[in-house]
Amino acid sequence: MNLVEWLQGLMTSFGAQWVMWVMIVLSVISVAVMLERGWFYFSLRDDIPKLAADLRNLLREADVDGAIRSLKASPSAEAAVVVAGLLEADRGMKAADEAMQGATALQRMKLERRLAYLGTLGNNAPFIGLFGTVIGVVQAFQQLGKQGMTTAASASSAAPTQVMASISEALVATAVGLVVAIPAVAMYNFYQRISRSTLANTDALSHVLLSYLAGVEAGTAPLPQPKADKAEKAKAKSAAAEED
Repeated sequence: MNLVEWLQGLMTSFGAQWVMWVMIVLSVISVAVMLERGWFYFSLRDDIPKLAADLRNLLREADVDGAIRSLKASPSAEAAVVVAGLLEADRGMKAADEAMQGATALQRMKLERRLAYLGTLGNNAPFIGLFGTVIGVVQAFQQLGKQGMTTAASASSAAPTQVMASISEALVATAVGLVVAIPAVAMYNFYQRISRSTLANTDALSHVLLSYLAGVEAGTAPLPQPKADKAEKAKAKSAAAEED
């Protein structure tokens, strides 16, 4: 059996409807991913300039514990990265920088999760729809060939109408592919922009901490005060007040 005839029979036996159903399923998953990612990014929103200003003021007072409490109260990814650096601040600037780089990598994975699906669907949905169109066109010409073998005279009059009707139905698959692809590409680009903006804010907020630690190492910024030291100072002050 001829390979071309076998493939032609396989394509025409199943038709193009299964391509439509595949596109519908992919579009439903795409909408679910868009909604989930939109809610995730919305939950990370915070006033980053105010957060940076508060962090800078607390670090100028050498209040590392207060800075940690302030950042932990923020739902943003930027705050989570800087908290990782603050927890290693007592070990020096290099340790804090390494901790923040690791935390940034983890946050990047969370920010870009499932975006590859949107990008892949946006790039390939038109081709899937085009495949359905090709199947429809093959079916149209196969039916036209069968009519031609039956009666050449009747086929000559019915052929244009039959071919145009079949091709118009086949083009629906391409239209469905474009309808699925366009929103996926648009939301993929939009979410990628949010991810890049978040990572840029993370870098800016991290440098607030690094600049403070650089000043500590250079001796131009006050040393961070652990909780134990503050508690001891408070006890010393209360004891002094009792003696007076």
